Amino acid sequence: MPPKKVPMRMCVGCREMKEKKQLIRVVHRPEKDGGGIALDTKGKMNGRGAYICKSAACFQKARKSKALERSLDASIPDEIYEQISAQLLAEEAKPGE
Repeated sequence: MPPKKVPMRMCVGCREMKEKKQLIRVVHRPEKDGGGIALDTKGKMNGRGAYICKSAACFQKARKSKALERSLDASIPDEIYEQISAQLLAEEAKPGE
């Protein structure tokens, strides 16, 4: 039996291909699902998604170059950037990784 294929996605900050589980997904939801921009912690939300590494340097690079806004074709509210930043801090605080 062949090994199971691991889904790979590209980070909008550093433009590197990484495993989907190693990235944070930001999604632009369609109007029928409430619309707007949201963090997708489960990776299952409907809508156009963009991925970013779980590193502060990559996040800063993506924010400065407006890579998330270009990928999602929408403006990103400051609350979403704050949520991503909080999630990055929580990831760094996790022991054992």
